[in-house]
Amino acid sequence: MSESVRRTRGQRADPTQPHTPRPDSARRPDDKLARREGPDSSHLLDRILNTPRIERVIPRLPPALLHRVIRACGLEDCGDLVALATPGQLERVFDLDLWGTVRPGSDEQFDAGRFGVWLEVLAQSGPAAAAQKLAGMDLDLVVAGLAQHLLVYDLAAVTPYETSDGELVDASLDVGDRLAADLGGYVLVARREDSWGAIVELLAALDAEYPDFFHKVMGGCRALSDSGREIDGLDELLSEGEQFMFDLAADRERRREMQGYATPAQARAFLEMSRGLRPAGQPAPPANPLARAYFRAIDEREEADNQSESLPWEAGSEASPVSGDASEDVAKVFDVLLKAGVIEQQPRALLGGSEGHAPRLGRIDTCMRFVFERDEAVYSRRNEELAYLANTLMAGCAIGGRPFTAQEASDAAAAVCNLGLENWPPHWLAADANAQPGSFLLHHDLVGVFQVGWAVLYQEVCLYAAEQLVGVLSHVRCDDRETQTGLDALHIRMEKCLKAGAPWRACGALDVIATLDTPVWAALLALIDEFPVLHACVCAFKDSRTLSVNASDFEFISENSQVVSVRDFMRLLPETLRR
Repeated sequence: MSESVRRTRGQRADPTQPHTPRPDSARRPDDKLARREGPDSSHLLDRILNTPRIERVIPRLPPALLHRVIRACGLEDCGDLVALATPGQLERVFDLDLWGTVRPGSDEQFDAGRFGVWLEVLAQSGPAAAAQKLAGMDLDLVVAGLAQHLLVYDLAAVTPYETSDGELVDASLDVGDRLAADLGGYVLVARREDSWGAIVELLAALDAEYPDFFHKVMGGCRALSDSGREIDGLDELLSEGEQFMFDLAADRERRREMQGYATPAQARAFLEMSRGLRPAGQPAPPANPLARAYFRAIDEREEADNQSESLPWEAGSEASPVSGDASEDVAKVFDVLLKAGVIEQQPRALLGGSEGHAPRLGRIDTCMRFVFERDEAVYSRRNEELAYLANTLMAGCAIGGRPFTAQEASDAAAAVCNLGLENWPPHWLAADANAQPGSFLLHHDLVGVFQVGWAVLYQEVCLYAAEQLVGVLSHVRCDDRETQTGLDALHIRMEKCLKAGAPWRACGALDVIATLDTPVWAALLALIDEFPVLHACVCAFKDSRTLSVNASDFEFISENSQVVSVRDFMRLLPETLRR
């Protein structure tokens, strides 16, 4: 096996140090990785690793929980933990960890830099052990990750040769100042230099220990290293690399759907369809097709699980059946993680919630209690629907320009459902019903209820506040020229976004309101949002002036009385801004 690292064309590095990167490049895998700063992360990691028979416990942890531990403790510090995980677990952890969004609700993209960090962490346990993990993973995933870091060419295709006529043909590859290496009959050229040392060492180990898998990986990367098709202007095809990543993302989305997650595209589509619901005078719409497809996939997965009789915590692992001692050890780790806050407490139940929340969610609490007491299967399905709605908000919506937390999404879904129950159209009830009965949720799903509440929130809060603000801005005049320019720009921007049906896109221009009245600015920012909420400034507005503004001081809108508060606030807005 010939192996070297190339700095520039025709120049090779010292063969005794074949993978040493330049001083300004990424760390080597055996260098000390930056330690994640956290109050108790090292202590938590020590407690986990000191659990008896931990090597039998880690392979039995759900991938989602293992990912939470890694996020809490820092990936760079979790080399010993990762070394105990199975390739199947790591694949599912990669589904969670290697994909992210630029902004809440946008499509998730593969994070090549994060993949490189993972390879460095895997290499901490030795190149051979890391190669064993990679060889047990999905080939397309490994190819996709590596292809973001390197180009691969056949060594013979880029080596000078002599023709039969004795003419020397220089077919060498000009890599410029990029890092390069000859390995296993291939030339590797760095696309990016971070994690380069770890990648070359792992590939060398893969070539030595798992040559068949190595050549499959190299073949996949080589196919993605080609220059691409000739552009003829007659079509718009994705490049090989773009198509490969699209297919990889689609496969991941299918796996995530089967696990109960909503994809960002589906979540956005569901929320947008729900905004367009017009209950007044219209017959009840059929069940939402996106939600129906989601639950059909969940039912099919549960049926398959029942047939295979697999344990839920063994998903994504190759662990042997759980013995009594191993079960106790797993329980100890769960207890440690629960006390450390890595495992979140269950979301607030909709049966007898806390005193502070009960009045705001009275309708849905009452209906859920009725279902709980009469039909366990229906109650279970309603909770599945709440989970779907919370997942949809997390995947397809933002709150205050940031993602929802799990608890916020759960509370928000319940609040919107409560608002939907209060605004359920009377003509959608049964012919012999004069009022909404307590048994309502026995025969109606929460997805439809949420859609009604979501339409009210959008039309009666978000759009209403934006429309009123546009009207106010057309009459407000300020002596300060710069402020008036900002108000005019806000007026134009808000009117444009309002016509597009997305007034929250103009919220960045609301900053000019803060120069006139900070509490009003905070209140408008919360009302004209993708997910409108009621800021404390709205509630305190009629009583006294609010001197301090806290962005987290808000409540979810779950009742019509709160909608009335919004209208009262907007009615006083012209007078307030003229002060």
